[in-house]
Amino acid sequence: MSKHTFSTKIRVRYSETDKMGFCYYGNYATYFEVARVEALRDLGIVYKKLEENGILLPVTELNIRYKRAAKYDDLLEIKTVITKTEGTRISFSYETWGEDGTLLNEADTTLVFVDANSMKPIPIPTFIQNAIPHE
Repeated sequence: MSKHTFSTKIRVRYSETDKMGFCYYGNYATYFEVARVEALRDLGIVYKKLEENGILLPVTELNIRYKRAAKYDDLLEIKTVITKTEGTRISFSYETWGEDGTLLNEADTTLVFVDANSMKPIPIPTFIQNAIPHE
């Protein structure tokens, strides 16, 4: 759907590693959030402004396929693509790459647009649909 690919770099901090020295697997959800927020910002869609306008975007689905482990001080590159916008939902795919060009994991998330007052799903706002490049 989208031709817009955005890349974010994140360095694995010591506090994000487990006893074996690997990046703890649960940290990737946070990394994907950073990548997603920055990918949207690159399109002129700012989370903070969405929230100020009463629009929330909770995650309804997260799937990760791990291939290799990252370690302390590794600089990761997370490539993010908006894969689908439909109804009340927006979906993203992610690839996490190591500095040496090794694919570490692949992931997908789905988020739903929600009215902050009613906490009910709402259609994707037109200005967001218009900001996302389509094939």
